[in-house]
Amino acid sequence: MSSAMFILYVRDQERSRRFYEAVLGRSPTLDVPGMCEFALPGGATLGLMPEAGIRRLLGDALPDPATGGGVPRAELYLVVPNPGDFHARALAAGARELSPLTPRDWGDRVAYCLDPDGHVLACAQPAGETA
Repeated sequence: MSSAMFILYVRDQERSRRFYEAVLGRSPTLDVPGMCEFALPGGATLGLMPEAGIRRLLGDALPDPATGGGVPRAELYLVVPNPGDFHARALAAGARELSPLTPRDWGDRVAYCLDPDGHVLACAQPAGETA
């Protein structure tokens, strides 16, 4: 394997692009009708695909992803040196807070929120690291 891409299905590509641009503090590496991509540390890519685009690929054999709008369908767990700052940017960009930055049982300090499409966004700092 040479790389990995995680694709979130979104209702409004432009709105989601603006949201993740604000949270990640970077511009997309690709932003064309039907796909937006952000380079993530470690070589991964976050993709944002409109629900209508994936619907065309799925055809009529599977449920329409748009029927799950607002239902948490994925979690993006970002390990960052300053999770409080990332979480604050997400809230300022329109996220709904689920939990403030809190030490968790597994050792990480993590803040949770929902992005505009209902995907869970976690901003985490590993145990033992400080901002």
